[in-house]
Amino acid sequence: MNEFLLKQLNDVTQKVNLTINQIFTQENTPKELYNASRHLMEAGGKRLRPFLVLKSCEIVGGEIEVALPIAVAIEFIHNFTLIHDDIIDNDDKRRKVQTVHVLWGIPIAITAGDMLFAKAYEVVLYNIDCKKVTSKRLLKILDEITKATILVCEGQALDILYEHKQDVSEKEYFNMIGKKTSALLQLAVKSGAIIGGGRRSQIKKLDKFAYYAGLVFQIMDDVLGLTGDEKVLGKPIGSDIQKGKRTLITIHALAHANNNQRKRILSGLGNKKASLREIEEIKQIFRSLKSIDYAITKAKMLQKRAINHLLSFPPTPTREALLKICEYFIMREY
Repeated sequence: MNEFLLKQLNDVTQKVNLTINQIFTQENTPKELYNASRHLMEAGGKRLRPFLVLKSCEIVGGEIEVALPIAVAIEFIHNFTLIHDDIIDNDDKRRKVQTVHVLWGIPIAITAGDMLFAKAYEVVLYNIDCKKVTSKRLLKILDEITKATILVCEGQALDILYEHKQDVSEKEYFNMIGKKTSALLQLAVKSGAIIGGGRRSQIKKLDKFAYYAGLVFQIMDDVLGLTGDEKVLGKPIGSDIQKGKRTLITIHALAHANNNQRKRILSGLGNKKASLREIEEIKQIFRSLKSIDYAITKAKMLQKRAINHLLSFPPTPTREALLKICEYFIMREY
């Protein structure tokens, strides 16, 4: 990762983690619930969404400290979705640690996720400096949080439903990831810009930037799920095949495969008992059809669209940080 970007991310992480530690104290009870709620946050994470909140606030001339509660609230929402996502997919590892439902059981995990969602609203309502943020802006941010969470739920539902649908189009795929992945990034930049007093035109440009950046992030996440280093990635390579995920790679391959290749792909897709050999055979078909290359090329094209929406902002270190984060989405290894 670029040293400039790494320092920027580390600065945001320190601020966000300090605030999280002030919210979650040793006195919180029952301890099992609170320990489960903060488990994934303590395991790491890049704090990308808080980063987008603070930098979007800064790029429109706002104060980072005023936006910090929003950044934490969105990190809570993100982790709420991760806990529930791990339950849905029955994943036992995330960020190289055991998932919440594995350690505390599904009932506590569901409750921990629900509480993080509620805590997000609590952080916004009781930690915003009302002397610096108007009630109109605050209500607008709460409205954006609500709408974005609904979109994430819709996207998650489509992701699940598509596992049982043989043919999913690219249009359907982009609609799904636009909701499941881009929506939270869009929420981050819009809420940051709103609390920073950004103009409507600035908020619109940041919104478009985050939408395309989110598509890039998800496409590359799908690529890493097939080609990444398992030790670095923190989850099994090829698990998306076993789960039957309709990624852009899978969609392209099914559209261009011959009858025999298509049959082999579908035999392993969604087969939780598919062997490592079967998964490797499917990956080889993807390579031969250049489906992985296609996905990467598509991601790079969308990355250019994202970047174009930032170029109208003055060339400042803040703009540079946002440009670097978009570049990182293509280059990342986990």
